[in-house]
Amino acid sequence: MAGEAVEKKLYNSASQGDVTAVVHLLEEDPYLVHGVIFPYSRNLLHIAAIHGQTSIVEHVLNLNPQLACISDSQKSSPLHIAAARGHVEIASILFSKAPEMCWRRDDQGMNPVHVAAMNGHVEILEHLLLENSMAAMERLHRGQTVMHLCVKHAQLRALKVLVEKMGDLVCTKDDDGDTLLHWAVRCNQLETIQYLVENRVIKHQTRNRMGKTALQILNESPLTTINYLEMKMLITNVSDLSIFQLIPEMSNTVMVVVILIATMAFQTATNPAGGVWNVDDPRSSHKAGEAVMATTQPDQYTNLIFANTTAFICSITAIYIFTARMHINHLFFMTASWIATIAALVSIMFTYYTSVKMITPDEIMHSPRNKILECVMMELYGFGMLYMCVIFVSKLHQSWESKRRRQLDLAADAFPRRVFYWIFQQLEKRGGLPIV
Repeated sequence: MAGEAVEKKLYNSASQGDVTAVVHLLEEDPYLVHGVIFPYSRNLLHIAAIHGQTSIVEHVLNLNPQLACISDSQKSSPLHIAAARGHVEIASILFSKAPEMCWRRDDQGMNPVHVAAMNGHVEILEHLLLENSMAAMERLHRGQTVMHLCVKHAQLRALKVLVEKMGDLVCTKDDDGDTLLHWAVRCNQLETIQYLVENRVIKHQTRNRMGKTALQILNESPLTTINYLEMKMLITNVSDLSIFQLIPEMSNTVMVVVILIATMAFQTATNPAGGVWNVDDPRSSHKAGEAVMATTQPDQYTNLIFANTTAFICSITAIYIFTARMHINHLFFMTASWIATIAALVSIMFTYYTSVKMITPDEIMHSPRNKILECVMMELYGFGMLYMCVIFVSKLHQSWESKRRRQLDLAADAFPRRVFYWIFQQLEKRGGLPIV
């Protein structure tokens, strides 16, 4: 009975942080440091870690550092317990004494990194990742990663930390082929879906081993599922990014295109359709080196030069902006580069048409076959302009829908966007704008 009384007093002193009482009891019976066993096979260090008593943890470790390596009946080490309870300082002390314990798994197959992530203790998670990020690579049941665990337990802050520190792990699938987005849909985690989609962390069209995407899994859910419509809109629209914000991802391809346009425009300017006069003609105003077209068809030549110069200037502007994009990331400059690229494409198309018309004899140019080609080219030009306008308006509409759904301040956007928002609102009131 006396032994039980001493153990109870030691337990109470350790859990309450009474260092004086603990020191006194241990001086009377040093065997208590490593010999006393509390419920669930826990030692004195487990008890101090559970109750967040940092001073007791430090004192016990000074007496017997090996206690940091002992697990209880649930295979939880003191570091597991500190990670689960969110005791940052204690976790740091325990890790410094026994860093190998970050690999130790409990009876659920989780190491302290998994435990910290599952419970959303971001400070401990960041500390453990800084000291040993490899422990976070350990797989769980059915091949799940620590990021799957964050989604499963709705720990978005912990997930963001892991994505930032271990981005390569984000696209990893579990044994069923499920990505984080699949799990987020199954667990009805709207904010997690929004983060994954809007930040383009993971591809939304990835299929699991059943051949299903996250959207297909959502479609199989009952329509009464909480946040069903919001989740479907997020996944269907892929993201709330506008076409201008997607330009950095296409910069390498666009750079090749605008350089090619600049080269074509330069070639057309120095070697126009119809060539140049070889010698001066005293009977007329033209001189050697001047474009033949400028004399024979001045109106067509003016159109050609205008379109060609526009293509050249726009392509050079786009090249400059894309080259400087590491220093200029403002949306205005990205928008300007997109507009410049489109203008260069349209202008070079018109330049081609004018050049062909200049060098082709009238009887061939006005033949039925060429008339058809001319019509096709003009329709292609019109379709291209219409398509870009539709894409632009569609992206604005998606942005308006998403911001309105999240109750964001629409008045904070630029004036041109607010004009479109007002138009969308008026069309919706009149029933002319379907809401997805």
